[in-house]
Amino acid sequence: MPIKIPDLLPAKDILIRENIFVMSEERALSQDIRPLQVAILNLMPLKIETELHILRLLSNTPLQVEIDLVKTSTYISKNTSADHLNQFYKTFDEIKNKKYDGMIMTGAPVDQIEFEEVLYWDEMKGIMDWASENVTSVLYICWAAQAGLYHHYGIPKHPLNEKMFGVYEHRICDRSYPIIRGFDDSFLVPHSRNAEIRKEDIEKVNELAIISVSEKAGIYIVASKNKRRIFVTGHSEYDMLTLQAEYERDLNKGVQVSVPENYFPNDDPNMKPLVNWRSHGSLLFSNWLNYYIYQETPYEVHQIMGYK
Repeated sequence: MPIKIPDLLPAKDILIRENIFVMSEERALSQDIRPLQVAILNLMPLKIETELHILRLLSNTPLQVEIDLVKTSTYISKNTSADHLNQFYKTFDEIKNKKYDGMIMTGAPVDQIEFEEVLYWDEMKGIMDWASENVTSVLYICWAAQAGLYHHYGIPKHPLNEKMFGVYEHRICDRSYPIIRGFDDSFLVPHSRNAEIRKEDIEKVNELAIISVSEKAGIYIVASKNKRRIFVTGHSEYDMLTLQAEYERDLNKGVQVSVPENYFPNDDPNMKPLVNWRSHGSLLFSNWLNYYIYQETPYEVHQIMGYK
């Protein structure tokens, strides 16, 4: 995908080195098409790394995409420089009068906290409600998926006795949904979380469908039947070293943590991880962009209607 991002964003040079087509402002203006407008609410502490992960996966179709990076205003990240946030991010107040073809809400390391105790929970609820009226389709990832299911449908999250941490095999429950078009019968996805959502809670909600599960990791993809909301509990956007960095971070903090399962060869953290989920991640994001946004959104973005 020709993805248009700010020239000075750190991810740009890395994407170019990876042979990903990053479009300049001049080139974008020369194309007589309307680019898809996608907002990314980045709740992860290491925002620059998360930007790279997501932009890499938004670069897998011939569609032109423009992004707005969005931050919370009620909580300021301590792990990303203020200069970076001020230069590249907008607050919700700065975008709330716009409409978007798509929106991505990322995970956050707050899944051990009750939703109502999260410092930016009220702001998060407001953004989710706004998205229901102003965005064609929203992709919720990890904690954001838990938050969206809780806020929109009353589905609780349940704490795990041990962190779900590693790369796990998944299967398809229902092939009628285009979000999993082209998926293999079995595919791998990284997970890193301390809570779960449960099948029996989702099955009580007629508007939702369970699309994919894992025998070990549990529910993976849940979708609203009208295509407006996709909930993904894992991290298909992670790169090769993300789980390793999380593992080493926890060790350095003195946190008791197990070696991420099925990640290092022979579960040996001294060996280089093998990436075996990249193609799935690319297909997940390209299916969302194509079937849930491009094929559904109006040509004039201001004509996007509310959730029904």
